[in-house]
Amino acid sequence: MSISINIGASHSGTARLGIREIVRQLNSALGATLVAALAGSKDPKISYRWARADGAEPRAEAQARLQLAHRAWTAVSSVEGEHVARLWFVGANPWLGEISPIEAIKDMRAKEVMAAATAMTEDGFSG
Repeated sequence: MSISINIGASHSGTARLGIREIVRQLNSALGATLVAALAGSKDPKISYRWARADGAEPRAEAQARLQLAHRAWTAVSSVEGEHVARLWFVGANPWLGEISPIEAIKDMRAKEVMAAATAMTEDGFSG
């Protein structure tokens, strides 16, 4: 399977989900504290409220970050597995100037995050 199919699948899969389901999946994969951080919130428990059917809805900026995170998560975890994907999210990344994907997502560096996800899944870190 080529990475372009994987990235495209992660985009279309995310686009079909509601924000509450995206948050639920990210909470399960990364934990509520990291989800809140990548969304730009200082409240480490806010993502639990976002995930509830009757809970608060994230602001538009937070929703964009959550969707980007879900796309990157789907792309990396589908190829590398969940354990490696979690490590990828929190570790320094050479494609992102040695900051973590969590920080890059918080800064909404979408093109760079998805390029780093592609590099990870294609072993494209040589260079």
